[in-house]
Amino acid sequence: MLTLNAVNTFYGKSHVLFDVSLEVRRGEIVALLGRNGVGKSTTLATIMGLAPAASGSIRFQDKEISANRPHRNARLGLGFVPEERWIFPNLTVHQNLLMGIKPGHLRKTPKGGWSIERAYESFPQLAERRNQLGGILSGGEKQMLTIVRTLLGNPELILIDEPTEGLAPIIVEHVNTLIADINRQGLTVLLVEQNLQACLRLAHRIYILSKGEIRWNGTPAELQERKDVRRQYLEV
Repeated sequence: MLTLNAVNTFYGKSHVLFDVSLEVRRGEIVALLGRNGVGKSTTLATIMGLAPAASGSIRFQDKEISANRPHRNARLGLGFVPEERWIFPNLTVHQNLLMGIKPGHLRKTPKGGWSIERAYESFPQLAERRNQLGGILSGGEKQMLTIVRTLLGNPELILIDEPTEGLAPIIVEHVNTLIADINRQGLTVLLVEQNLQACLRLAHRIYILSKGEIRWNGTPAELQERKDVRRQYLEV
């Protein structure tokens, strides 16, 4: 569904991603692990078109997208949940959710897709707060709002960046359950996360980044057996 081949990304003169290659197959949760500052978020930003690749290939459903702007990638079926959440604090929950719907699709929900009605039915906590301003929600509610807003664009692959950062443990479990649920309903997920145990439970496959390069990839079961890999690339 998604293939990166020898992707290089720069911020100004700083070389951040070095020949990054990975793939995400339809129906998977693929996790991208690594310490802080190794290029995980930049990888998602590069796929989405927010930090364009300087070289290499990014193919989504057999289309080359490395030169696309973010809005074009969104129209092709990519969804992005940023670590910063980027909700509109002065808009209500309902208005924030409406912002996730693609132009012209308010009353054209695809069969089996996400609508405002389905969002409120699936997430009654958001329904209860539909008229509250986004800025006064708790951290967990903001994260839920951000994920659901992205779902309302009915993406085929969703990029999720550090969804549990700064959340209380009970909320972390709720967010992880949400990610597992949307995957079981057919949505493909590329997940950036630092919580190793969560990734071992959620992911079908795992890539590890270090200093902008893919250093290891395999299944959660294989990573559990590789103490040397965890010690070298994940443990602080």
